[in-house]
Amino acid sequence: MVKNIARSVTITLTILALLYVSFRSNETIDLSKYSTEGLDLNYTVSLDETTVNDNPSALSDSDFEFSPYLGKSFVGFKEALAFKESGGDYNSVNTYGYLGKYQFGSETLKLIGIYNPASFLKNPRLQEKAFIANSARNKWILRRDIKNFVGKRINGIIITESGILAAAHLAGPGSVKNYLRSYGLDNFEDGYGTTVHYYMKRFSGYDTSFIKANREAKAI
Repeated sequence: MVKNIARSVTITLTILALLYVSFRSNETIDLSKYSTEGLDLNYTVSLDETTVNDNPSALSDSDFEFSPYLGKSFVGFKEALAFKESGGDYNSVNTYGYLGKYQFGSETLKLIGIYNPASFLKNPRLQEKAFIANSARNKWILRRDIKNFVGKRINGIIITESGILAAAHLAGPGSVKNYLRSYGLDNFEDGYGTTVHYYMKRFSGYDTSFIKANREAKAI
């Protein structure tokens, strides 16, 4: 008997609570008492910033670019070099027939085991392997020059390993040897006017310790 009475009271109270909430939800809330007037607000966007909705044409293409900061890491090195070579485009073919993200010539590809340029152009993973293999091969060829010249100043720039490897990618290890051993007098220039000296300077100071010198390095 007592249990039945307690159960009835509980059910009655629950029904009354639900009715109260229902009536309260139908009331109109007076928002006029809630204001930010006089408060010092911290915005994450400048108040004078033009939004896309205000004026979409005010935004340039660069506003939509994703630019992670890679610093002087090895990834930063290869991506910076790729951007200079092709804008980072795996499908790029320049006017001299150089291919892919890193702009390889067909003869260089053969040295690292790639004999089908058309297939290479369609294979981003292989292009990344080719960059590693070619860098490893160049590092072996230039190992003595890296030892002898890194830290020295030539034509106003400090020679670094990353600068040497970048220049070798541009002009081949032989041209880099000539540049270093002539102390900058023999400065190879490619068909677009880019020099060994320019690559030495632009790609100076990156961490290329990831690349291990390997005479027989192959991408396949």
